[in-house]
Amino acid sequence: MSNKKLIGICVGILVIGMAITAVIFLTEPEAQSEGATVETAMLVDVIPVKQGTFEPIIVATGTVRPVEDVNLSPLVSGQIIRRDPAFTPGGFVKKNQVLLQIDPSDYRNSLEMQKSEFMQSQTTLETEMGRQQIAEQDLQLITDDSLFGGNPLTEGERQLVLRKPQLNAIKASIGGAKAAMEQAQLNLERTTIRAPFDAHILSQNVTKGSQVAQGDDLGRIVGTQYYWITATLPVSKLQWLSFPDGDSETGSPVRVTNPTAWGADGFREGYLDKQIGALDDQTRLARVLVKVADPLANTKEAKGKPKLMIGTFVEVNLMADPVANVVRLNRDYVRSNKTVWVMKDEKLEIREVDIVLTDDVYAYIRKGLEDGEKVVITDLSTVSNGVGLRTADTAPKNK
Repeated sequence: MSNKKLIGICVGILVIGMAITAVIFLTEPEAQSEGATVETAMLVDVIPVKQGTFEPIIVATGTVRPVEDVNLSPLVSGQIIRRDPAFTPGGFVKKNQVLLQIDPSDYRNSLEMQKSEFMQSQTTLETEMGRQQIAEQDLQLITDDSLFGGNPLTEGERQLVLRKPQLNAIKASIGGAKAAMEQAQLNLERTTIRAPFDAHILSQNVTKGSQVAQGDDLGRIVGTQYYWITATLPVSKLQWLSFPDGDSETGSPVRVTNPTAWGADGFREGYLDKQIGALDDQTRLARVLVKVADPLANTKEAKGKPKLMIGTFVEVNLMADPVANVVRLNRDYVRSNKTVWVMKDEKLEIREVDIVLTDDVYAYIRKGLEDGEKVVITDLSTVSNGVGLRTADTAPKNK
């Protein structure tokens, strides 16, 4: 095929294509303008609020510590001749149970010597009392008018004749001997070291055969009747909590949890016991003491409940006093600058609210919301007063 014929074919194809394109554009239908627009309000979710009386739960964290914490120390020196098997780390002992026995031999001998001296002093007193009777008879002869012409003795002379200084000296020696005897008795009793209360043994530093001196550290014990939890919380929340006025009363109920160690369902119950009258130096938060009875679950009533361990961090849920005439709203629905989005007459209203208290979940609002009003819970990127709103069960409006 010659070049001329090939060029002719290409030109023909090009012309045919251009013709087809022209026909398509000339026969295309024109769009018709309807002249109507649809304007739709923003779709949101809302919840109705209710006014009433509620009991907030103030959540705080705290550290477990013992109420009774003692480092045992002897008041007398000597050798340990007996140690109770319960006196070992992790053991439990009852009040007045013997923990350690120091060799009492020397102290028993000392007591016998002091008793002897006391009895000797009493014998000396009885002898002196006999001399007193003779002295009174001598005084009667001295004061007889027929012998001395009626010249009376001075008071000092009378005391000497009646042997009053000797009597006072003997009475003083008896007092000293009695005090020494009682001290020897006390020292003998101190050779027996007893538990001052129902206790849990945390450490044991001596055993049978150990030589101890006054002031040595024998071990550490803590009471098992109660534990404290030292919790911190903002000062503003103290006004909503109740503290006991006396030993017979209890404060606000408290629920203690430790999800890491006890699981989601484990808890212990206690009550507010005291308010520490000083802020924490680092956090500047108020400190309160929560009291938990039978923290180691030793009684039948607490059987199966989790045990508190000294030094652990726990969460305390403090039952605050009831707050009346407020609206309770989830804290997530309180916007910046303490405002709430309210849907009223299908329009948005941005309300400033007066929040009297917040707990871990809710805000309690005194002013700014009324009973039954609808709060917008949907997060909107841009908001302004008066913007149109609709819910899923509301049909859009046509304009």
